[in-house]
Amino acid sequence: MTGHRFDRPESDAFTRTYWDAAAEGRLLIRRCGDCGRAHHYPREFCPHCWSEDVTWETASGRATLYTWSVVHRNDLPPFPDRVPYVAAVVELAEGPRMMTEIVGSGGSSSATLASEGAGLSGGAELVVAFREGVPVFTRAPELPGAPELPGRPAFPGAPV
Repeated sequence: MTGHRFDRPESDAFTRTYWDAAAEGRLLIRRCGDCGRAHHYPREFCPHCWSEDVTWETASGRATLYTWSVVHRNDLPPFPDRVPYVAAVVELAEGPRMMTEIVGSGGSSSATLASEGAGLSGGAELVVAFREGVPVFTRAPELPGAPELPGRPAFPGAPV
């Protein structure tokens, strides 16, 4: 198993579109042509209505933090070099939830966030970043002078 990494799934003929887009800095989701709902992880059918009329769509890259955990030990490569890190579930602006990692600005390691007690809260606004072709999320930058919504910080594209 030397050289095997556990932070990236192997792509196949179906998921190659997703991973190629991620390598280009685009997050894709699938949307159903029948019920109109978006879903993630990519599947060839809609998990809501079972329709096979699903297409790829570029996501906005905006999300809110649903839940997270600080991981202090992981023996699988390449994670021992990353601990502590913040594993999370985020809710994409389009509706689906996805598992990911919360990283510092610029896609850097989440060790600083983790060592500071994460400094995160449920509902925090996030934006997608990419590390080695894998989507990760970081805190959304606050815009100077932008209005804040009750319970939600301002971020690019936020409804006003």
